[in-house]
Amino acid sequence: MALLTAAQIEAADDRQFEDVDVPEWGGTVRVAGMSGTDRNAYQKQMVVFGGNGKPKEVDLTDQLARLLARCLVDENFKRLYTDATIKKLGAKNGAVLERLARVAKRLSGLGEDDVEDAAGNSEPGQSDSSTSA
Repeated sequence: MALLTAAQIEAADDRQFEDVDVPEWGGTVRVAGMSGTDRNAYQKQMVVFGGNGKPKEVDLTDQLARLLARCLVDENFKRLYTDATIKKLGAKNGAVLERLARVAKRLSGLGEDDVEDAAGNSEPGQSDSSTSA
């Protein structure tokens, strides 16, 4: 198998999405996985930095709506919600938001610990060079 060129990688349409029925809203929505750039911006948006420029805490305010605002798209993959309209989305049923967020996280490759890792709050794993048990 030949190695890919940069042009081939850039030309590949690797978007992942799912159309999800939401009976509570009376229809179907499209949930798209985030690009690497969008995923990094989402994670950064969750981190509160201290005066020294280092991560201080994780801001979970409207966390589901913030995620879904980046992932709910129309048939042309245009976002349905902007950062300015997150509160409107956040006012919807929390169980629905959670259900859709699970899909968005899976499609975006986000695990439960990813925001904590971005904030530097996770416990470091044992390194290969560590001699302690």
